Amino acid sequence: MPDDIDHLVRQLICGDATAPTQILERAETDRSPLLQVAAALVSDEPAHFLAAASENATTTRDRQMVALATAHVNGDRELLDALVRDHLADHPDNILAAWIAAQHTPAG
Repeated sequence: MPDDIDHLVRQLICGDATAPTQILERAETDRSPLLQVAAALVSDEPAHFLAAASENATTTRDRQMVALATAHVNGDRELLDALVRDHLADHPDNILAAWIAAQHTPAG
């Protein structure tokens, strides 16, 4: 993930109020699958961004991120749980995947 995209993702995860707008604006011209996934997570219309991410995903890591973001957007908790466990086993440094999973963790 390029450093500037990584920085945007970190801003999103940390709750920076400007991050969603920056991500959506950048995603209109940048076809990075991870940027497109992040845009899908903050968009009211995620299908467009998920489709772009899927089209541009060339690595297993990218394709897994698209699949787990799709499960997240669709509210499929069981599938998301399985996908994120597999993904983080192979890519424990993926903070976006961990953040997506945390959105579905029951409180308490």
